[in-house]
This record gives sequence, structure tokens and C-alpha cells, in this order.
Amino acid sequence: MTRPLGVILAGGLATRMGGGDKGLLRVGGQTLLSRAIDRLGPQVDGLALNANGDPARFAEYGLPVLPDTMPGFPGPLAGVLAGLDWAAEQGAESIVTAAADTPFFPTDLVTRLQAAATGPYPLALAATPRDGAALKSGGKVNRHPTFGLWPVALRDDLRTALNDGLRKVVLWTDRHGGTEALFEAEPFDPFFNVNTPEDLERAEALAETA
Repeated sequence: MTRPLGVILAGGLATRMGGGDKGLLRVGGQTLLSRAIDRLGPQVDGLALNANGDPARFAEYGLPVLPDTMPGFPGPLAGVLAGLDWAAEQGAESIVTAAADTPFFPTDLVTRLQAAATGPYPLALAATPRDGAALKSGGKVNRHPTFGLWPVALRDDLRTALNDGLRKVVLWTDRHGGTEALFEAEPFDPFFNVNTPEDLERAEALAETA
């Protein structure tokens, strides 16, 4: 199976952290962005960063920086679209996205998303169980919309949806037969992300054992 390109999403406003770039915060001696690069980079055939503002602040990472092409910070789907447009220029068929503020996401993210994508398009989101029995009994799950496999073939459809005001990721993925790749959430949810100073403290503690 062809490996996708990877896009790290770092275009949010980080309002609960007081603004700025969450990806440049440090956990376990590394920036969150560096941790994301280390985890996603080996799984994909090329890597870019979705971020807005002056790209020079990320120069040390040596990645293409892709700003949102939609105005007004419309959310993660705008970053997905920027990544799909970049991937189309590279001749790629799909991308996998990961959030820059999630320091412990799985190192087998890509293969499991690809295995789960059984619909008409290679389109899948990561998910974890809401209860301990969910994986075995079909219980409810939490979908993680910043961690997904996205087909370049749907980029113009996504652009139209965003222009029409769509913002909720799962409404769009469900529309196109998107599926879920289920990951265990023990001993902690691997998609735990840093939104607050308290989350940063927790991430620092987890980094000692994760």
C-alpha cells in the first residue's frame, strides 16, 4: 500500500494556553512539534506543517509551512484542505494528519488508519473507546478529527463544503463514508492533547513513562 504524505496541524489559536504556538512548548526536553515530527515522520513519505503567520518561526524544523487558504481560522478542516492541496502538487493520493499538541499519538497511526479505510475513499479518523468495553462490544467511541487519513480526490469537495460554512469534521467524513480506526486508551488516551497549563503538567509527567 502506498504511503501517504503527512501534515502536522498547528494552525489553531491556542486560546486556552494564552495564545501563541502550542507546538513550541516543551515536554520531556523536546518541543511538542518535534515530538510530533519524530512520531509521524517515519510513517509517511514526506512531511509538512500547517500553520498560519510568519513561517520563519518554524525554520529550524526544515518543513514546508502551509497556511490555511480559508480566512477566519475555520478550524482543522482548513488545515486538512491546505495539506490536500500541497499533496496534489506532489502527485500524492492521500495525506495523514496529526495535531502538533498531542505528544503521545501512536507510532502505527498510518497503517491502522489505512487498514480501517474500507469505504469508497481512503478516509478514516482515529478513535478511542468511551468505556472499557467499547472495542469488544461495539460501544461508543470518541473520534479524534485531527488524526485522519484524507483522500486528495475529495479536496475540491472539501473546499466547497468549507465555502458553504461546514466546520464540523465528522459531518463531512460521514458524508463520504469515512470509517474509524480504533485504538486502545489504556493506560491513557494516546490522543491526549495539551490545551491548558494543567495539561502541559500532565504531559510532562507522562513523558517520564510514555
